[in-house]
Amino acid sequence: MPELAVVVLAAVLVVIVALLTAVGAGKLARLDGATYPTAITRAAATFAAVLTVAAAVTAALAPLML
Repeated sequence: MPELAVVVLAAVLVVIVALLTAVGAGKLARLDGATYPTAITRAAATFAAVLTVAAAVTAALAPLML
């Protein structure tokens, strides 16, 4: 049961970091003069990229945990 809690907390932490990164990317895009739709698109792409990198790191480290 404690292992499940660690996995859930790690997943929540990754999503929070991805959201914060996406908000930062959207804000920077907006400060750079991008329109709102463009800034939201950049934020969404950043969010997806962070989740992809987190999944890749997890997949690479998973065999080492056994």
